[in-house]
Amino acid sequence: MGHLSRPVVEALRDAAPTALGVLTRRHQDFGACEDAVQEALLAAATTWEADGLPANPTGWLVTAATRRLVEHYRRDTARRRREQDDARREPPPAEPVPGDDTLALLLLCCHPALRVPSQVALTLRAVGGLTTAEIARGLLLPEPTVAQRISRAKAKLTEVGRRFATPHDDELRERLPAVLAVLSLVFTEGHTASAGDALHRGELADEAVRLTRALLGALDGAPEAGEAAGLLALMLLTDARRPARVGPDGGLVPLAEQDRTRWDASMIAEGTALVTGVLRDGVPGPYAVQAAIAAVHAEAGRPEDTDWAQILALYDALVALWPDPMARLGRAVAVGEVHGPDAALAELDALDEPALRSHHRLPAVRAHLAEAAGRAAEAAELYRDAARRTLSAPERAYLLDRASRVG
Repeated sequence: MGHLSRPVVEALRDAAPTALGVLTRRHQDFGACEDAVQEALLAAATTWEADGLPANPTGWLVTAATRRLVEHYRRDTARRRREQDDARREPPPAEPVPGDDTLALLLLCCHPALRVPSQVALTLRAVGGLTTAEIARGLLLPEPTVAQRISRAKAKLTEVGRRFATPHDDELRERLPAVLAVLSLVFTEGHTASAGDALHRGELADEAVRLTRALLGALDGAPEAGEAAGLLALMLLTDARRPARVGPDGGLVPLAEQDRTRWDASMIAEGTALVTGVLRDGVPGPYAVQAAIAAVHAEAGRPEDTDWAQILALYDALVALWPDPMARLGRAVAVGEVHGPDAALAELDALDEPALRSHHRLPAVRAHLAEAAGRAAEAAELYRDAARRTLSAPERAYLLDRASRVG
Protein backbone atom coordinates (compact mmCIF):
# COMPACT_ATOMS: atom_id res chain seq x y z
CA MET A 1 0.00 0.00 0.00
CA GLY A 2 3.04 2.24 -0.18
CA HIS A 3 1.88 4.16 -3.28
CA LEU A 4 -1.62 4.88 -1.99
CA SER A 5 -2.75 8.13 -0.39
CA ARG A 6 -2.85 8.23 3.39
CA PRO A 7 -6.69 8.42 3.65
CA VAL A 8 -7.05 5.30 1.50
CA VAL A 9 -4.40 3.40 3.49
CA GLU A 10 -6.05 4.33 6.78
CA ALA A 11 -9.52 3.43 5.52
CA LEU A 12 -8.32 0.04 4.27
CA ARG A 13 -6.59 -0.81 7.52
CA ASP A 14 -9.50 0.36 9.65
CA ALA A 15 -12.05 -1.58 7.59
CA ALA A 16 -10.09 -4.82 7.06
CA PRO A 17 -10.43 -6.47 10.51
CA THR A 18 -14.10 -5.52 10.83
CA ALA A 19 -14.87 -6.89 7.36
CA LEU A 20 -13.00 -10.09 8.12
CA GLY A 21 -14.85 -10.38 11.42
CA VAL A 22 -18.24 -9.98 9.71
CA LEU A 23 -17.50 -12.67 7.13
CA THR A 24 -15.84 -15.11 9.51
CA ARG A 25 -18.57 -14.75 12.11
CA ARG A 26 -21.14 -15.55 9.40
CA HIS A 27 -19.38 -18.34 7.51
CA GLN A 28 -17.00 -19.79 10.16
CA ASP A 29 -14.34 -20.42 7.49
CA PHE A 30 -11.41 -18.22 8.42
CA GLY A 31 -9.16 -19.26 5.55
CA ALA A 32 -11.71 -18.66 2.79
CA CYS A 33 -12.93 -15.42 4.38
CA GLU A 34 -9.40 -14.08 4.82
CA ASP A 35 -8.60 -14.85 1.18
CA ALA A 36 -11.78 -13.11 0.07
CA VAL A 37 -11.03 -10.02 2.17
CA GLN A 38 -7.49 -9.83 0.79
CA GLU A 39 -8.85 -9.91 -2.76
CA ALA A 40 -11.39 -7.24 -1.84
CA LEU A 41 -8.64 -5.09 -0.32
CA LEU A 42 -6.71 -5.17 -3.58
CA ALA A 43 -9.82 -4.17 -5.51
CA ALA A 44 -10.63 -1.44 -2.99
CA ALA A 45 -7.13 0.00 -3.18
CA THR A 46 -7.47 0.54 -6.92
CA THR A 47 -11.09 1.72 -6.86
CA TRP A 48 -10.87 4.04 -3.85
CA GLU A 49 -7.68 5.69 -5.06
CA ALA A 50 -9.28 6.40 -8.45
CA ASP A 51 -12.86 7.22 -7.40
CA GLY A 52 -12.49 8.42 -3.81
CA LEU A 53 -13.53 6.78 -0.56
CA PRO A 54 -17.02 5.27 -0.41
CA ALA A 55 -19.49 6.52 2.18
CA ASN A 56 -19.15 3.26 4.10
CA PRO A 57 -15.71 1.68 3.48
CA THR A 58 -16.42 -1.29 5.74
CA GLY A 59 -19.72 -2.04 4.03
CA TRP A 60 -18.05 -1.74 0.62
CA LEU A 61 -15.34 -4.18 1.68
CA VAL A 62 -17.81 -6.65 3.19
CA THR A 63 -19.92 -6.63 0.02
CA ALA A 64 -16.92 -7.05 -2.28
CA ALA A 65 -15.47 -9.86 -0.16
CA THR A 66 -18.84 -11.62 0.02
CA ARG A 67 -19.09 -11.57 -3.77
CA ARG A 68 -15.67 -13.18 -3.96
CA LEU A 69 -16.82 -15.85 -1.54
CA VAL A 70 -19.75 -16.54 -3.85
CA GLU A 71 -17.35 -16.98 -6.74
CA HIS A 72 -15.17 -19.36 -4.75
CA TYR A 73 -18.13 -21.39 -3.56
CA ARG A 74 -19.50 -21.64 -7.10
CA ARG A 75 -16.22 -23.17 -8.19
CA ASP A 76 -16.37 -25.64 -5.33
CA THR A 77 -19.05 -28.07 -6.48
CA ALA A 78 -18.89 -30.13 -3.30
CA ARG A 79 -20.01 -27.17 -1.22
CA ARG A 80 -22.06 -25.16 -3.72
CA ARG A 81 -25.52 -26.17 -2.53
CA ARG A 82 -24.70 -25.90 1.16
CA GLU A 83 -23.09 -22.46 1.12
CA GLN A 84 -24.11 -20.59 -2.01
CA ASP A 85 -27.46 -19.41 -0.69
CA ASP A 86 -25.92 -18.03 2.47
CA ALA A 87 -23.02 -16.39 0.67
CA ARG A 88 -25.30 -14.73 -1.88
CA ARG A 89 -27.08 -12.70 0.75
CA GLU A 90 -25.76 -9.18 0.56
CA PRO A 91 -24.75 -8.23 4.12
CA PRO A 92 -26.01 -4.97 5.56
CA PRO A 93 -23.31 -2.32 5.82
CA ALA A 94 -21.77 -3.55 9.05
CA GLU A 95 -23.46 -3.29 12.37
CA PRO A 96 -20.93 -5.45 14.26
CA VAL A 97 -19.00 -4.22 17.24
CA PRO A 98 -15.54 -3.62 15.73
CA GLY A 99 -13.78 -4.01 19.06
CA ASP A 100 -15.22 -7.48 19.60
CA ASP A 101 -14.07 -8.57 16.16
CA THR A 102 -10.62 -7.07 16.63
CA LEU A 103 -10.16 -8.96 19.88
CA ALA A 104 -11.53 -12.21 18.45
CA LEU A 105 -9.24 -11.92 15.42
CA LEU A 106 -6.18 -11.21 17.56
CA LEU A 107 -6.92 -14.23 19.73
CA LEU A 108 -7.50 -16.38 16.67
CA CYS A 109 -4.23 -15.29 15.05
CA CYS A 110 -2.37 -16.09 18.28
CA HIS A 111 -3.83 -19.59 18.62
CA PRO A 112 -1.37 -21.79 20.58
CA ALA A 113 -1.31 -24.31 17.70
CA LEU A 114 0.65 -21.71 15.68
CA ARG A 115 4.33 -20.94 16.08
CA VAL A 116 5.24 -17.35 16.98
CA PRO A 117 6.55 -16.39 13.49
CA SER A 118 3.24 -17.55 12.02
CA GLN A 119 1.29 -15.67 14.68
CA VAL A 120 3.16 -12.47 13.80
CA ALA A 121 2.61 -12.82 10.05
CA LEU A 122 -1.06 -13.76 10.39
CA THR A 123 -1.74 -10.92 12.84
CA LEU A 124 -0.21 -8.34 10.51
CA ARG A 125 -2.23 -9.63 7.58
CA ALA A 126 -5.61 -10.45 9.13
CA VAL A 127 -5.82 -7.73 11.77
CA GLY A 128 -3.38 -5.16 10.41
CA GLY A 129 -4.59 -5.38 6.84
CA LEU A 130 -1.03 -5.44 5.47
CA THR A 131 -0.35 -7.23 2.20
CA THR A 132 2.04 -10.16 2.05
CA ALA A 133 4.58 -7.95 0.28
CA GLU A 134 4.37 -5.29 3.01
CA ILE A 135 4.81 -7.89 5.75
CA ALA A 136 7.81 -9.36 3.92
CA ARG A 137 9.42 -5.92 3.61
CA GLY A 138 8.77 -5.13 7.25
CA LEU A 139 10.16 -8.42 8.54
CA LEU A 140 13.03 -8.51 6.02
CA LEU A 141 11.88 -11.87 4.70
CA PRO A 142 11.32 -13.16 1.16
CA GLU A 143 7.70 -12.73 0.11
CA PRO A 144 7.26 -16.48 -0.62
CA THR A 145 8.39 -17.26 2.95
CA VAL A 146 5.74 -14.96 4.42
CA ALA A 147 3.09 -16.29 2.04
CA GLN A 148 3.94 -19.83 3.08
CA ARG A 149 3.73 -18.95 6.79
CA ILE A 150 0.31 -17.37 6.32
CA SER A 151 -0.95 -20.27 4.23
CA ARG A 152 0.25 -22.86 6.74
CA ALA A 153 -1.21 -20.88 9.62
CA LYS A 154 -4.64 -20.77 7.99
CA ALA A 155 -4.43 -24.49 7.22
CA LYS A 156 -3.49 -25.19 10.83
CA LEU A 157 -6.45 -23.21 12.13
CA THR A 158 -8.71 -25.22 9.84
CA GLU A 159 -7.12 -28.44 11.08
CA VAL A 160 -7.69 -27.63 14.75
CA GLY A 161 -11.26 -26.62 13.98
CA ARG A 162 -11.02 -23.20 15.60
CA ARG A 163 -14.31 -21.33 15.23
CA PHE A 164 -14.56 -17.57 15.21
CA ALA A 165 -16.49 -16.12 18.14
CA THR A 166 -16.32 -13.43 20.75
CA PRO A 167 -13.86 -14.85 23.29
CA HIS A 168 -14.99 -16.22 26.63
CA ASP A 169 -13.33 -14.85 29.76
CA ASP A 170 -11.26 -18.01 30.29
CA GLU A 171 -10.00 -17.94 26.70
CA LEU A 172 -9.19 -14.25 26.98
CA ARG A 173 -7.12 -14.77 30.11
CA GLU A 174 -5.35 -17.77 28.57
CA ARG A 175 -4.58 -16.22 25.17
CA LEU A 176 -3.98 -12.55 26.00
CA PRO A 177 -0.31 -12.99 27.03
CA ALA A 178 0.43 -14.45 23.57
CA VAL A 179 -1.38 -11.55 21.87
CA LEU A 180 0.59 -9.00 23.89
CA ALA A 181 3.85 -10.85 23.20
CA VAL A 182 3.18 -10.84 19.43
CA LEU A 183 2.35 -7.12 19.44
CA SER A 184 5.48 -6.43 21.50
CA LEU A 185 7.59 -8.43 19.03
CA VAL A 186 6.17 -6.48 16.10
CA PHE A 187 6.88 -3.18 17.83
CA THR A 188 10.41 -4.17 18.86
CA GLU A 189 11.28 -5.16 15.30
CA GLY A 190 9.86 -1.84 14.11
CA HIS A 191 11.67 0.25 16.70
CA THR A 192 15.06 -1.42 16.24
CA ALA A 193 15.22 -3.68 13.20
CA SER A 194 17.15 -6.87 13.94
CA ALA A 195 18.83 -6.81 10.52
CA GLY A 196 19.28 -4.65 7.45
CA ASP A 197 20.35 -1.13 6.58
CA ALA A 198 17.66 0.80 8.48
CA LEU A 199 17.58 1.32 12.23
CA HIS A 200 13.78 1.61 12.25
CA ARG A 201 10.97 -0.21 10.47
CA GLY A 202 8.52 2.59 11.08
CA GLU A 203 5.54 0.88 9.44
CA LEU A 204 5.85 -2.06 11.87
CA ALA A 205 6.16 0.16 14.94
CA ASP A 206 3.18 2.24 13.82
CA GLU A 207 1.10 -0.88 13.13
CA ALA A 208 1.93 -2.35 16.54
CA VAL A 209 0.80 0.87 18.24
CA ARG A 210 -2.40 0.93 16.18
CA LEU A 211 -3.26 -2.71 16.94
CA THR A 212 -2.49 -2.31 20.64
CA ARG A 213 -4.83 0.69 20.76
CA ALA A 214 -7.51 -1.44 19.10
CA LEU A 215 -6.90 -4.25 21.59
CA LEU A 216 -7.16 -1.89 24.55
CA GLY A 217 -10.43 -0.51 23.17
CA ALA A 218 -11.78 -4.03 22.64
CA LEU A 219 -10.97 -5.03 26.23
CA ASP A 220 -13.15 -2.10 27.33
CA GLY A 221 -12.29 -1.98 31.00
CA ALA A 222 -11.87 -5.73 31.52
CA PRO A 223 -9.49 -6.72 34.34
CA GLU A 224 -7.00 -7.83 31.70
CA ALA A 225 -6.88 -4.33 30.18
CA GLY A 226 -4.16 -3.12 32.57
CA GLU A 227 -1.31 -4.95 30.92
CA ALA A 228 -2.52 -3.96 27.45
CA ALA A 229 -2.47 -0.35 28.66
CA GLY A 230 1.01 -0.95 30.03
CA LEU A 231 2.20 -2.27 26.67
CA LEU A 232 0.69 0.68 24.81
CA ALA A 233 2.36 3.07 27.28
CA LEU A 234 5.70 1.32 26.76
CA MET A 235 5.35 1.60 22.98
CA LEU A 236 4.44 5.29 23.10
CA LEU A 237 7.20 6.25 25.54
CA THR A 238 9.77 4.30 23.55
CA ASP A 239 8.64 5.45 20.12
CA ALA A 240 8.59 9.07 21.30
CA ARG A 241 12.40 8.99 20.97
CA ARG A 242 12.33 7.86 17.34
CA PRO A 243 13.08 11.31 15.79
CA ALA A 244 16.20 11.69 17.94
CA ARG A 245 17.60 8.14 17.53
CA VAL A 246 19.02 8.71 14.04
CA GLY A 247 21.60 11.34 13.19
CA PRO A 248 21.81 13.39 9.96
CA ASP A 249 23.97 10.64 8.43
CA GLY A 250 21.45 7.93 9.32
CA GLY A 251 23.61 6.62 12.14
CA LEU A 252 22.40 5.47 15.56
CA VAL A 253 22.37 8.07 18.33
CA PRO A 254 22.43 6.47 21.82
CA LEU A 255 20.04 7.60 24.53
CA ALA A 256 22.63 9.64 26.44
CA GLU A 257 23.52 11.66 23.32
CA GLN A 258 20.02 12.31 21.94
CA ASP A 259 18.59 15.80 21.51
CA ARG A 260 15.69 15.45 23.93
CA THR A 261 13.89 18.46 22.51
CA ARG A 262 13.16 16.23 19.49
CA TRP A 263 11.31 13.64 21.59
CA ASP A 264 7.57 13.61 20.89
CA ALA A 265 6.00 15.40 23.87
CA SER A 266 2.44 14.32 23.09
CA MET A 267 3.40 10.64 22.98
CA ILE A 268 5.29 11.00 26.25
CA ALA A 269 2.28 12.67 27.90
CA GLU A 270 -0.11 9.96 26.71
CA GLY A 271 2.23 7.12 27.66
CA THR A 272 2.91 8.62 31.09
CA ALA A 273 -0.80 9.07 31.77
CA LEU A 274 -1.50 5.46 30.76
CA VAL A 275 1.19 3.93 32.96
CA THR A 276 0.28 6.21 35.86
CA GLY A 277 -3.28 4.91 35.65
CA VAL A 278 -2.12 1.29 35.60
CA LEU A 279 0.17 1.79 38.60
CA ARG A 280 -2.61 3.56 40.50
CA ASP A 281 -5.35 1.03 39.74
CA GLY A 282 -3.69 -2.30 40.46
CA VAL A 283 -0.63 -4.53 40.56
CA PRO A 284 1.39 -3.78 37.42
CA GLY A 285 2.61 -6.48 35.08
CA PRO A 286 5.95 -6.60 33.24
CA TYR A 287 4.91 -4.26 30.40
CA ALA A 288 3.66 -1.61 32.82
CA VAL A 289 6.89 -1.78 34.84
CA GLN A 290 8.94 -1.39 31.65
CA ALA A 291 6.74 1.56 30.74
CA ALA A 292 7.43 3.09 34.17
CA ILE A 293 11.17 2.78 33.49
CA ALA A 294 10.71 4.51 30.12
CA ALA A 295 8.67 7.24 31.85
CA VAL A 296 11.51 7.96 34.28
CA HIS A 297 13.87 8.40 31.34
CA ALA A 298 11.32 10.68 29.66
CA GLU A 299 11.08 12.88 32.75
CA ALA A 300 14.79 13.76 32.60
CA GLY A 301 15.47 16.90 30.60
CA ARG A 302 19.17 16.01 30.51
CA PRO A 303 20.93 12.63 30.81
CA GLU A 304 22.53 13.69 34.10
CA ASP A 305 19.07 14.39 35.56
CA THR A 306 17.98 10.74 35.17
CA ASP A 307 16.83 9.17 38.45
CA TRP A 308 18.86 5.98 38.13
CA ALA A 309 18.09 4.87 41.69
CA GLN A 310 14.39 4.81 40.81
CA ILE A 311 15.14 3.00 37.56
CA LEU A 312 17.16 0.35 39.44
CA ALA A 313 14.29 -0.14 41.91
CA LEU A 314 11.91 -0.61 38.99
CA TYR A 315 14.28 -3.10 37.36
CA ASP A 316 14.38 -5.02 40.63
CA ALA A 317 10.58 -5.22 40.51
CA LEU A 318 10.65 -6.17 36.83
CA VAL A 319 13.15 -9.01 37.26
CA ALA A 320 11.13 -10.35 40.18
CA LEU A 321 8.03 -10.42 37.96
CA TRP A 322 9.72 -11.45 34.73
CA PRO A 323 13.30 -12.78 34.94
CA ASP A 324 13.87 -12.27 31.22
CA PRO A 325 17.53 -12.14 30.06
CA MET A 326 17.08 -8.71 28.47
CA ALA A 327 15.46 -7.38 31.63
CA ARG A 328 18.44 -8.60 33.65
CA LEU A 329 20.80 -7.02 31.15
CA GLY A 330 18.95 -3.71 31.51
CA ARG A 331 19.18 -4.03 35.27
CA ALA A 332 22.97 -4.42 35.02
CA VAL A 333 23.16 -1.08 33.18
CA ALA A 334 21.18 0.54 36.01
CA VAL A 335 23.49 -1.08 38.58
CA GLY A 336 26.41 0.50 36.74
CA GLU A 337 24.84 3.94 36.94
CA VAL A 338 24.03 3.62 40.66
CA HIS A 339 26.92 1.55 42.05
CA GLY A 340 29.60 1.94 39.39
CA PRO A 341 30.76 -0.06 36.36
CA ASP A 342 32.75 -2.64 38.33
CA ALA A 343 29.65 -3.65 40.29
CA ALA A 344 27.72 -3.96 37.05
CA LEU A 345 30.43 -6.07 35.41
CA ALA A 346 30.32 -8.40 38.41
CA GLU A 347 26.55 -8.71 37.86
CA LEU A 348 27.18 -9.65 34.22
CA ASP A 349 29.76 -12.24 35.23
CA ALA A 350 27.04 -13.95 37.25
CA LEU A 351 24.53 -13.69 34.40
CA ASP A 352 24.75 -17.10 32.73
CA GLU A 353 21.92 -16.91 30.21
CA PRO A 354 22.09 -19.21 27.15
CA ALA A 355 19.86 -16.79 25.24
CA LEU A 356 22.48 -14.05 25.59
CA ARG A 357 25.61 -16.02 24.70
CA SER A 358 25.45 -15.26 20.98
CA HIS A 359 23.54 -11.98 21.21
CA HIS A 360 25.37 -8.76 20.42
CA ARG A 361 23.83 -6.84 23.32
CA LEU A 362 25.81 -8.70 25.98
CA PRO A 363 29.28 -7.68 24.69
CA ALA A 364 27.88 -4.23 23.82
CA VAL A 365 26.84 -3.66 27.44
CA ARG A 366 30.13 -5.10 28.70
CA ALA A 367 31.95 -2.71 26.37
CA HIS A 368 30.00 0.29 27.68
CA LEU A 369 30.79 -0.67 31.28
CA ALA A 370 34.46 -1.41 30.55
CA GLU A 371 34.75 1.99 28.86
CA ALA A 372 33.19 3.65 31.92
CA ALA A 373 35.67 1.79 34.13
CA GLY A 374 38.60 3.17 32.10
CA ARG A 375 39.54 -0.18 30.52
CA ALA A 376 39.87 1.15 26.98
CA ALA A 377 41.55 -1.81 25.24
CA GLU A 378 39.04 -4.28 26.70
CA ALA A 379 36.15 -2.00 25.75
CA ALA A 380 37.38 -1.67 22.16
CA GLU A 381 37.63 -5.43 21.70
CA LEU A 382 34.17 -5.93 23.20
CA TYR A 383 32.67 -3.30 20.88
CA ARG A 384 34.24 -5.10 17.91
CA ASP A 385 32.88 -8.44 19.16
CA ALA A 386 29.39 -6.94 19.43
CA ALA A 387 29.71 -5.48 15.93
CA ARG A 388 30.56 -8.92 14.53
CA ARG A 389 27.42 -10.39 16.08
CA THR A 390 24.78 -7.88 15.02
CA LEU A 391 22.94 -8.11 11.68
CA SER A 392 21.90 -4.44 11.84
CA ALA A 393 24.07 -2.16 9.70
CA PRO A 394 23.42 1.01 11.79
CA GLU A 395 24.20 -0.81 15.04
CA ARG A 396 27.34 -2.33 13.53
CA ALA A 397 28.54 1.08 12.35
CA TYR A 398 27.90 2.60 15.78
CA LEU A 399 29.73 -0.20 17.60
CA LEU A 400 32.74 0.00 15.30
CA ASP A 401 32.84 3.76 15.75
CA ARG A 402 32.84 3.33 19.53
CA ALA A 403 35.65 0.77 19.21
CA SER A 404 37.76 3.20 17.20
CA ARG A 405 37.10 6.04 19.65
CA VAL A 406 38.13 4.14 22.78
CA GLY A 407 40.81 1.97 21.17
